[in-house]
Amino acid sequence: MSELKTDVIHRGDCIEVLRSLPDASVDMVFADPPYNLQLGGDLLRPDNSKVDAVDDDWDKFASFADYDAFSRAWLTECRRVLKPEGSIWVIGSYHNVFRLGAAIQDLGFWVLNDIIWRKSNPMPNFKGTRFTNAHETLIWAARSREQKRYTFNYDALKAFNEDTQMRSDWTLALCTGEERLKDDEGKKAHPTQKPEALLHRVLLAATRPGDVVLDPFFGTGTTGAAAKRLGRRFVGIERDEGYAKLAEKRIKAVVPAAPEDLAVMGSKRAEPKVPFGALVEAGLLRPGDRLYCPKGEREARVRADGSLAYGDLTGSIHKLGALLENAPACNGWTYWRFKTDQGLRSIDALRAEIRAGMQ
Repeated sequence: MSELKTDVIHRGDCIEVLRSLPDASVDMVFADPPYNLQLGGDLLRPDNSKVDAVDDDWDKFASFADYDAFSRAWLTECRRVLKPEGSIWVIGSYHNVFRLGAAIQDLGFWVLNDIIWRKSNPMPNFKGTRFTNAHETLIWAARSREQKRYTFNYDALKAFNEDTQMRSDWTLALCTGEERLKDDEGKKAHPTQKPEALLHRVLLAATRPGDVVLDPFFGTGTTGAAAKRLGRRFVGIERDEGYAKLAEKRIKAVVPAAPEDLAVMGSKRAEPKVPFGALVEAGLLRPGDRLYCPKGEREARVRADGSLAYGDLTGSIHKLGALLENAPACNGWTYWRFKTDQGLRSIDALRAEIRAGMQ
């Protein structure tokens, strides 16, 4: 197979195009496949005006069996083209997401989360016969259960969410206003155009600048627009020439963020490991120096081997901290303090100095 070309929109059937892509060539897949709504007739408002629902040919399948076969075919190819540390996001409604979830698990993906996109401005249920359908579900899955690594920018999402851990329910508005693409008659160009805010969050969560994102149901290019803005590369597949042209025009107008503005908050888990003994070796602490508990009520001596002593008790910074607090565990880096002219300071600041030198 040829080398993967990026920032392109392939015209054609998604399964055929997917089969032409190289193995293990993309970092993430975002898929917004047909819903298979199985509509039983026109949906009318109380004033008898017709609701602009999804009734396009691309959303019609003869049976659930046909839809399942189609889903498993494209998912199989997506798994093949994903890199070993890649992940996939699939979005759906109650019409199809449960069938997609079963296929995802059967094919060897490993589900990491389901995300509820709560629509802040959902379409009402005009008949009054069901609950208002106010959400869609995103399934986020690793390529396999054995996968040890996948991109998850936890700290970036926490910073994005005002230093609060990002939850699995996201409240975002439907695509409306100027963002909603229109055709020559002023009507919605695509019935299920997703808001770029949704893709912004997905890409921020599970990709890095320069990563390749594949969207096998590209539509009017929301994934490509968000990818370009965030310094990611994209590969789109779209069989409708009209949608593809709209996507190209839309993406061309996107102004990407400056490279220096694309860096995300780093994860402490990804930082180089620094043993406490390295602080002693570097002379940042010396044998015999005193370390203090957070309130300064207890002090321990630093020993040459990187252990601490408190009376007859000895151990690592973690073990001794746990013993003194009568706790099952203790993070010694955040527990112990050293004295400065400005008062007590966490030894984690000394670890940061070591890490800065390593990088």
